[in-house]
Amino acid sequence: MSKLSGKKLIDTLKNKGKSIEAEMSFFDHLEVLRWHLIRSAIAVVVFMLLAFSFYDFIFDKIIMGPKSPDFWTYRVMCTIGEWLNTPDFCVTEVPGTIINTQMAGQFIMQINSSLIMAVVLGFPYLLYEIWLFVKPALTDIERKSASGFVVYASMLFALGILFGYYVVVPLAMNFLANYSISDEINNTITINNYLSFVATLTLGCGIVFELPIVIYILSKLGIMTPQFMRKTRQYAIVIILIVAAIITPTPDIITMLTVSFPMFLLYELSIIVASRVHKRRMKAEVDFYRGENK
Repeated sequence: MSKLSGKKLIDTLKNKGKSIEAEMSFFDHLEVLRWHLIRSAIAVVVFMLLAFSFYDFIFDKIIMGPKSPDFWTYRVMCTIGEWLNTPDFCVTEVPGTIINTQMAGQFIMQINSSLIMAVVLGFPYLLYEIWLFVKPALTDIERKSASGFVVYASMLFALGILFGYYVVVPLAMNFLANYSISDEINNTITINNYLSFVATLTLGCGIVFELPIVIYILSKLGIMTPQFMRKTRQYAIVIILIVAAIITPTPDIITMLTVSFPMFLLYELSIIVASRVHKRRMKAEVDFYRGENK
């Protein structure tokens, strides 16, 4: 065997070893991801069983809460109506009858609503599992700068859920329930449609409130800059109004502006977040080049 062929054989074995090591590393990552998914699924099942056990309270007080005139938001509206001397602002009735049209409809509804509650309650833990999976791939500086990811994302999601449930849902429900094109038509709503209505608006607001976190990640990657966000503010306003119109299935301007206002605040907050990230990146680059020139 010549020296040249021997060298080729050695190089081939080295490259094969590297490819095997890469494949093992890839499968190791898959194994780690699998356990994160398993733990997340177990957490969702535990919270789902917990919600299933206390379902009477969840159904009567939480799911059907916005349908009752005694709901907190309606009582606040009545108080504001008294202060402003506008009795029409007070909600004393939410018309419409909730019905079930399927044999297994109520059982499926209990399963679906328990699953939704499990996702909402387990959201911080799901974020924590995502953080544990991503954390090993980050540098020490990136870990330190993103150390509050789970806390901040959970807080924003909770604020969005509360805003959607106590503001968007009752306003939209009050408008749609009292909207009528003819006295001959009675509103009869299926329980699945009602649950979908409440869950979509509530979870939609929770997701929208994650905007500062998304901007922070895009800013760290260098995709989003504060200059770009300031220049495109007018386009962002139009997009926010469109998103608010999609989230709120009501054509009234008051409900849409009520949803849009916190989104405008979130956009301005995102500009501040992007600006801080950009300043840190610029400072890090300046320090790096100064170190090279020494």
